[in-house]
Amino acid sequence: MAVSGPLGTFRLPPLPTIREIIRLFKLRAVKQLSQNFLLDLRLTDKIVRKAGSLTNAYVYEVGPGPGGITRSILNAGIAELLVVEKDSRFIPGLQMLSDAAPGKLRIVHGDVLTFKIERAFPESLKRQWEDDPPNVHIIGNLPFSVSTPLIIKWLENVSHRNGPFAYGRTQMTLTFQKEVAERLIASKGSKQRSRLSIMAQYLCDVQHVLTIPGRAFVPKPEVDVGVVHFTPLTQPKIEQPFKLVEKVVQNAFQFRRKYCYRGLGMLFPEAQRMERTGKLLELADVDPTLRPTQLSVSHFQSLCDVYRKMCDEDPHLFAYNFREALRHASEKRESDDGES
Repeated sequence: MAVSGPLGTFRLPPLPTIREIIRLFKLRAVKQLSQNFLLDLRLTDKIVRKAGSLTNAYVYEVGPGPGGITRSILNAGIAELLVVEKDSRFIPGLQMLSDAAPGKLRIVHGDVLTFKIERAFPESLKRQWEDDPPNVHIIGNLPFSVSTPLIIKWLENVSHRNGPFAYGRTQMTLTFQKEVAERLIASKGSKQRSRLSIMAQYLCDVQHVLTIPGRAFVPKPEVDVGVVHFTPLTQPKIEQPFKLVEKVVQNAFQFRRKYCYRGLGMLFPEAQRMERTGKLLELADVDPTLRPTQLSVSHFQSLCDVYRKMCDEDPHLFAYNFREALRHASEKRESDDGES
């Protein structure tokens, strides 16, 4: 746990630079894992400042790598920093930081997608959901390959108020490919509007707070990087189960260039598709000729509320998956052809 004493005055002692750490431990970014290192501590300081005040905070850093952002967090007056790193090559360099910051840094060699953070920090940090956010933060320079599945997982945690959000409305400051960052904040009518836009915005206040040029990273990615700040809302804008919202949103964006009734129709078995899609759109008061990118969060709220009622009336409806239905139909045709 954190050491007692004045928590806002700690500064790391002189240490090898991140570039020297990379050389010392013979580290290199693995392209298959979409790893990119940020060496400029002025930029890592800037990312950490975008998280807000970290004085006496408990911080969970994901994917610390060689420890650039880790250093900036440790210098931000935090009470304790917990880092979770899957790649064992980075552990010795992080251990060097831990030795330089006694009692401040805990290192877990594990996978952020499966790590349980609910019991990692003191119970006393927990806040009621309606209260201000707790003094717990998530910060991370995520490998591009895990950023989207991880944010979807955390958004589901927000909806259930568990995982990192067992402490309350824990704030997150995370890096994404700039295009993904733009999708997360995209407003109605934007060409970047997507499934991610709706899933993030119905649960959180989402801000694109910083863009970092790709050339700042080693190796240089082909794209720039966006830093996005998330604060969970006290009340979600759609009050339906996460999986139901996800299903409606995914289907709506199946055919993003076509009218929304095309994708939404895939919520229903083919035999009743036209009739039930018409009923869904009529009861939700949504124009069937709007494109998916033109649908607001409040449109999706109405669609999800009506779809929920339809599922309550037909217990088999929610389990329907048009891709599985297509696959079964294709297998049946092949089987029939084989018998003829």
